[in-house]
Amino acid sequence: MSAGNDWAALMARLLGAERRTLGAAARIDPALADPEEARARPFPIARRRRPEVVDDGGVRRLYFDRRYVQSAMRLNDPYALELAYTRFMMSFLLFVEAPREILLVGLGGGSLAKFCHRYLPEACITVVESDAEVIALRDCFAVPEDERLRILHADAADYLPACAEAFDVILLDGCDADGMAPSFANPTFYRAAARCLRTGGVLVVNLVGERQRWLGQLRLLWNAFDRRVRILGIPQERGHYLALAFHDPELYRLPPSIEAAAVRLGAEVPLDLNRLARWLRKDDQTV
Repeated sequence: MSAGNDWAALMARLLGAERRTLGAAARIDPALADPEEARARPFPIARRRRPEVVDDGGVRRLYFDRRYVQSAMRLNDPYALELAYTRFMMSFLLFVEAPREILLVGLGGGSLAKFCHRYLPEACITVVESDAEVIALRDCFAVPEDERLRILHADAADYLPACAEAFDVILLDGCDADGMAPSFANPTFYRAAARCLRTGGVLVVNLVGERQRWLGQLRLLWNAFDRRVRILGIPQERGHYLALAFHDPELYRLPPSIEAAAVRLGAEVPLDLNRLARWLRKDDQTV
């Protein structure tokens, strides 16, 4: 099957999942099946909005505007992963049980950084965040400071192409007020991400915002990883997806070891890893 046909098949499954969720009235855009229409297109960078912290009902939330919650923290349990998508991003543990080096693009309120820091004690975490005002809020969100967690003030679109380090896991969660950061929408960025990921590693991308905003970036990711990309919907969050990218064909095909990993890690990490394994197995949106 040609690369173009593979891409069309991926889009057909994605649209089929949306039809099942939304019913017959779902609007289908036929251009999505055309790889030429799925190229990254420049989006205007959103008018810069200052981060806003809001406490409500025992939860502290970070916003750039009120359409999207950037981050959320339970005041009585600051290390818990409050937002569903962050729990699903941790599915990388089913493939890389003991990562030594993790790169996180986008700090937000530090939910993923804090969780990895606490529950993966052998891991060193590098966070790249482009907004100095977000970094300045780290104390509001109880983000720890020590040698295992470094926060760099930089745009990942500049940092990754120049990076000489290698990582076991890359978590791409960099957003502006409208969704995925438009500065990532170039082939150099995703090729650099693939280069910086070790063999046997996993890259997880939060596909957030309007679909046409992230679709071109998904295509670039798909090319950079030679089509070894899975796209999965977040349960109960219509239109919200994650992408998992792999160098290793065996990991891409979901080895039987992921269920065993869920059992082994279940006593160490406060996540429903068995649910995450089932989520991966039920995936029907894989090329």
